[in-house]
Amino acid sequence: MLPGLPFYIPSVFNITVVATVLYAVQTAKQTGVVSVRRLSWAIGLWLVLQAGLTLLDFYDSPVNVESTPPKLILFGGIPLTVALITIFFSKKGRMFIDNLPQEKLILLHTIRIPVEIVLYWLCINMAVPEIMTFSGLNFDIIAGLTAPFIYYGYIKKKLNRTAVLIWNVVSLCLLVNVVALAILSAPSPFQQFGFDQPNVAILNFPFSWLPTFIVPVVLFSHLASIRKLLINK
Repeated sequence: MLPGLPFYIPSVFNITVVATVLYAVQTAKQTGVVSVRRLSWAIGLWLVLQAGLTLLDFYDSPVNVESTPPKLILFGGIPLTVALITIFFSKKGRMFIDNLPQEKLILLHTIRIPVEIVLYWLCINMAVPEIMTFSGLNFDIIAGLTAPFIYYGYIKKKLNRTAVLIWNVVSLCLLVNVVALAILSAPSPFQQFGFDQPNVAILNFPFSWLPTFIVPVVLFSHLASIRKLLINK
């Protein structure tokens, strides 16, 4: 864990994670396709596993930080991302996606607001570089701030499918941008930025849940939303 952080920083982040879990489970429940109980257990076990690996300094140990690829990517970010993407390749998975409420997928992106605020606070406390915040080259907060307006426009039928699709694609690009900045500023063989103030937050609890849970969920939400818009579901 990062020593000396004001208590409100991990507190706000933990609340954001819990809110994301509850929102995701309730949204999945509306499809009537998956077992909410099994989904809740799966998410809970994954979060516990990632917390355990982080607290045991598995991701933060020098040998694992310097490995290629870094263990946080190999055992944290990739497994859940791959699992979520494989949903698109099964009949039941596509049925699940097509029954997800489009408006719920849009509104989920409001979680990016507290995440970006937390990243800014972490920057002030020397845990991430400025380049990873909205005062640097991270514009991901735009997706979060615009999500309520896109949601309102969609449910009131003031925005057509093309407008919502464009918003999803642009917001997805913003997500890819911040993920790239996070990887390239974290201590690893890939590091290109933030040598004076590297991205060490994601190697510590609870912030390791950002690349291992929140980012994959946000990515899945965009991909599911884009699929639904393209097939007009």
